This record gives sequence, structure tokens and C-alpha cells, in this order.
Amino acid sequence: MLHNATISFLESLATNNNKPWFDQHRDEYAVAKEDFEILISEILSGLAESEPMFKEQNAKDCIFRIFRDVRFSKDKTPYKPNFGAFFSKGGRKFPGAGYYLHLEPGGKSFTGGGLWMPEAPLLKAVRQEVDYNFAEFGKIIEDKKFKKIFGKIEGEQLKKLPAGYTDDNPAAEYLKLKSFTVMHQLDDENLVSKTFVKKTLEVFGTMKPFIDYLNRAVS
Repeated sequence: MLHNATISFLESLATNNNKPWFDQHRDEYAVAKEDFEILISEILSGLAESEPMFKEQNAKDCIFRIFRDVRFSKDKTPYKPNFGAFFSKGGRKFPGAGYYLHLEPGGKSFTGGGLWMPEAPLLKAVRQEVDYNFAEFGKIIEDKKFKKIFGKIEGEQLKKLPAGYTDDNPAAEYLKLKSFTVMHQLDDENLVSKTFVKKTLEVFGTMKPFIDYLNRAVS
């Protein structure tokens, strides 16, 4: 679970997203950052029980920096108003599929995962896997628990099918996707709940067959 002070810090940062304010509140940031790192360490320990590769990772392997790269962005606010972490066999820099946790007060927090905007070769490999093994893919995403938690697969779509595929392909809807991701929204009260880590691990556990399928395609 997170402490209320961590949520309060992110709330304040969202309305004071500038360097002078941040510099004046660096001590609060340090406390909030440490709180989030502890949470991520607990999640890693839970993931390691079923996926031993996570035993070799620590929180810093997974957590994204709060500082934004504004060089090529119209939005020049210097900080992200959220904490985020990506859990995968290669940490946050892994190009394949993994689990994601996004903490942003105001009803913008979520657990999710998958493969977001992969490079062309990886995307092509996933599309081929979906085409060749659509029955298995369909079984995963049509599972009752999976649908209850995540709903449908999210991702920007092409207007037309990629070259080599026809409209009568039963997987056509998914072959147009540029990303293969799922999301489970979190209320603010979830973030400070004593059961937060347990419930997050349950969500990730339901997602595991989906993540494994995607990584098998890109490996």
C-alpha cells in the first residue's frame, strides 16, 4: 500500500508542475519516491513466486523517471504527474510485453500491460502469431475473468489491414492493431488500501497468459 502523503505529493505536483515548486518540495518527492519503490519491490516479490526471472530485479529496474523529456514536445511541463513502473524480463527498457502500473490521482491510475507501439519487426511478429494461432489468442481474450477485468484489447488501429491479410481473416480486427494492451482502472482509494499489492498481483496473474503469448511471438 502507499501512504497518503505520496498521493498528496502527486496531486500537488499536477497543479504546480514547474521547477521552482519542485525544488522547494524535493524532500517530499524523495519520501514519495521511496514509498513507491517499496511498493514496487513488494510487487516484484509477488511476481517472482510464479516467474523466477523477477527475483533478479529491483525496483529501480522497473520504475520510470518522473522527469519528462520536453525536447520534441509542445507540452513543456518538466515533470510527469504520476509514478509508473514496467515489469518484464528486461525491466522498463524491455521492448517486448510486460505488466504496467500507473499511479496518478484523480481517477487516472490503472494497472495494465501488453505491447505498446512496438517497432515494426516486433509488431509484424505478433500479427503473424495472431494469424497463425488465433484460436489460442481468442481463448485468452475471451476468458470470462479476463474480460471482466480488462474488457477488450486496447490500441490504435490501422484503417486497412496490413499487406498480406484479407478481410475474411477471422483475426482481421486484431491484425489492424498497432499496440496490444489491456487496462484495469483504479480508484484513488485503491492506492492506499492494505490489499493493493495483493489485488495488483491478481490482475497481473489474469494477464499472464496474454503477456506470455505476446512474448512468445516476439522472442
